[in-house]
Order: sequence, then C-alpha cells, then structure tokens
Amino acid sequence: AEDQAKRQLAEQAERLSRASALQAENDRLRKLLGLLPSLAVPAVAAEILFEAPDPFSRRVVIDRGATQGIAPGSPVINEAGVLGQVTRVYPLSAEVTLLTDKDSAIPLLNARTQMRNAAAGRADGSGMELRFLAANADVKVGDLMTTSGLDGVYPPGLPVAKVSVVERRGDSSFAQVQLAPIAQPDSARHVLVLQPMDRHVAAKTEADVATAAEAASAAEIRAASRTAKKEERAAKAAEKAAAKASGAAP
Repeated sequence: AEDQAKRQLAEQAERLSRASALQAENDRLRKLLGLLPSLAVPAVAAEILFEAPDPFSRRVVIDRGATQGIAPGSPVINEAGVLGQVTRVYPLSAEVTLLTDKDSAIPLLNARTQMRNAAAGRADGSGMELRFLAANADVKVGDLMTTSGLDGVYPPGLPVAKVSVVERRGDSSFAQVQLAPIAQPDSARHVLVLQPMDRHVAAKTEADVATAAEAASAAEIRAASRTAKKEERAAKAAEKAAAKASGAAP
C-alpha cells in the first residue's frame, strides 16, 4: 500500500509538472501573439527545431523556410525581444544567427539617453558588447538597449539587451560595456520571423504607387466620362437647335 501511494504521488507530481510546463508555454504563446498588432511589419510564426551543431557559432534552426516566405536577413523575435537574424534559408527551414554569435552585429539605441551605438556578439558567445564607446559616455548598468531601426532590417523600439557591466580604465579611451540579451534562446521555442524593414517599405511604396496609379486612372476615366457626357449633351442641343431652325424656315 505504501509503494502504491508513493507511485500515485510520483504520478501526480509528474502531471503537475507537465501542467505547469504547458501553462508556461501557453503564457509565452499568448504574449507572442499579443505582439502581432503592435508590429509595423508582416510576421510569420515559427518553432525552433534545434541548435546548429557548431561549437564555434550560436545558431538555431526553425521550421519555416522559403516556401513560407522566409528571406535572408529577416529579424527573429520572441515574446521578450530580439533573438537574431535569418542568415540561411532552405525550402522548409531556415538558420537563425543569434545575437550572441561572434559574427553578429546590430545597431542599438539607449532608451534612457537616446544615444545610438552598435553591439556585437562576444568572442566566447556568452553575451554581447558595445564597441568603440567613449570612456566618458553616459551609460549605466541596467540601461535598456532597443533596436534603432537605422539598419533597414529591424523595426525600431524592439527590446534587445540590458547593460550588465561597465568598465572604465584610465589607460583606455574606450569603455568596456557588456550586454545581457533580454530574449534567452535556450528557453525560446516559438518565435516570430519579421519581414525586413527595407523590404516592407519597398513593398508598401510599390503598393502605394499602384494605389495612386489606380486612383489616377479612375479619376481620368471619370473625367473622360464627364467630358463625353457634356459633348453628348452639347451635340443634342445643337441638333435640336438645327431642327428648330429648319422648321422655322419658309
């Protein structure tokens, strides 16, 4: 009886653990879907399949590819913030280079000071850092860094990282600033792949031009129709006048 009670307790604990995990996953999905109305660009939902088997890089593979409209350069985010950027696309999958990859770079904006800078992944893949920042620059631990939107790829205002370390040394003209990414790829499963801003703007411009051309064409057609009606009325009036004059002649 005691063994049976222990088994039942273990099963209940396992069910509770699964339920808690599902609840947490549902919460993340709701937050992710809640981002859609606020995004200024089209987005495609995707799921992270696995981490790329390369010990010298920080990349993951998602289950959406060229068939679903994924393009190289597309930003990838989760409910917390920016994860990285699509760097390789296959028909049914794509490879995403994370912000912590040593070859990754992203232009940022300090939400507190509005100062712009560029961040890159650290060589050991443990985080990010601001490079070539003056030693007297106004930056503090805890500062929120967001996308600046100046690269034509990432929409502005997306959370990226927080300043975790600031070191100023007298023998250097630059401060050493380390960043902790807000979106943690190790705990991410569901993501959104955004259309790059430059493509979105180009598509929007083309759509606006097409709409304007269509409106202009419609206006020309309406104007031509009005002119034709006026000419028709004038011709009828002239015809009536001619008929009246002909009837009045002796």
